[in-house]
Amino acid sequence: MQLKFLGAAGTVTGSKSLVVSHGRRILVDCGLYQGIKNERERNWAPLPVPAESLDAVILTHAHIDHSGYLPALVRQGFDGPVYCSEGTRDLCKVLLPDAGFLQEEDARYANKKGFSKHQPAMPLYTEEDAYRSLKLFQPLDWNKQHELMGGLILRLRRAGHIIGAGSLELFNGKHVLSFSGDLGRSEDPIMYPPEPMPRADWLVLESTYGNRLHSNEDPLPELEKIINQTTSKGGTVLIPAFAVGRVQLALHLIQQLKDSGRIRREIPVYLNSPMAQSATDLFFKHPDKHKLTREDCERIDAGTQYVRSVEDSIALNSQKFPSIIISASGMASGGRVVHHLNTLAPNHRNSIVFMGFQAPGTRGEKLISGAETIRVFGRDIPVRASVHKLDNLSAHGDYEDILSWLGKIKQPPKEILINHGTPESSDNLANHIRERFGWEARVPALNETVTIPDAL
Repeated sequence: MQLKFLGAAGTVTGSKSLVVSHGRRILVDCGLYQGIKNERERNWAPLPVPAESLDAVILTHAHIDHSGYLPALVRQGFDGPVYCSEGTRDLCKVLLPDAGFLQEEDARYANKKGFSKHQPAMPLYTEEDAYRSLKLFQPLDWNKQHELMGGLILRLRRAGHIIGAGSLELFNGKHVLSFSGDLGRSEDPIMYPPEPMPRADWLVLESTYGNRLHSNEDPLPELEKIINQTTSKGGTVLIPAFAVGRVQLALHLIQQLKDSGRIRREIPVYLNSPMAQSATDLFFKHPDKHKLTREDCERIDAGTQYVRSVEDSIALNSQKFPSIIISASGMASGGRVVHHLNTLAPNHRNSIVFMGFQAPGTRGEKLISGAETIRVFGRDIPVRASVHKLDNLSAHGDYEDILSWLGKIKQPPKEILINHGTPESSDNLANHIRERFGWEARVPALNETVTIPDAL
């Protein structure tokens, strides 16, 4: 069995790992690159293996940096099964068509305004491509053995993080090759902690927060202060949030502040992301998969104004009264939130609040780093709004969460291969693992191949 790193090596997006067993090729995760330009351009480069030569895809979860390249893969000729959890399938039904729609919208807008270097600007894939990819999904049950091609047996374990997120084990009859996927936190406000993985002979381990510890401070007082200070000036609080998980958490926290009288109940809360609205519907329909009660969900629904049409979204930018707007994407890299930034960032009365990880090179990372201008729709706009980052609200486990999860593996892995992180975070996590456990841990390079012995 061979493992080749086709993405997320030395960076925190674009997860793709190729597993080859007895001539069969399986891609674990199929994510888009996000962030700095030279990494985004990798989305347009041909894969090292032809799409039609792949026999299957396994998704650890639905976030776009793990699933968002799948419609492009289908467009290139892939037509095999896509294995994942039921929750991941349900979320991909929301996220992938929306991603295709946004690709088309961005291309149309670039052609209309003439700011693209490409004439004409084209989408990486379309909404139709996304719907075609969804026909290939085959959801699997948790914690059961599933026989795949190439003599492999697959098992999925819950990873926390978001609905449907999983870690996976591939057993070749002798050794277990495991993938952590994105691990959730041991104490997440709305998600359950990741399940332990008893065995991992070779482990591909994410390192998004491999060099950081989450704060123990309650984020509510800071959010309360930001909202009250901003709305008292007649301003708007803009919260760029990931459609799955962080949007629902933001709505929950705001509703808690209203219910306790810490912010004014009459402040309107707008959710302006069709994708996030559908993801929120899934939270309402699957109350057993997260910590929010049905009553919590009902209060969120009653206290939120859903912005559905493009016309209503445009009108939202022209309003003059205090409000809270939550919109995807969480790194402000695309979607309706970019239009809100274009309108709100230049006004000192407004505030912009980030709640999760910001990949290097994204607008979100530039804003939290103190950028005085950001580039939006081909031009630089001034940033006069106050910018905040609530550090204790990421859906990713920090390095202590990851080490705690690793400590439940019963036998030391032969090798831990660290990916899906910046070079600093990956190197730091490798050092923590060596110091804590004395295990072999390293950071593989892009396109590096690792050989894992087959069964005797």
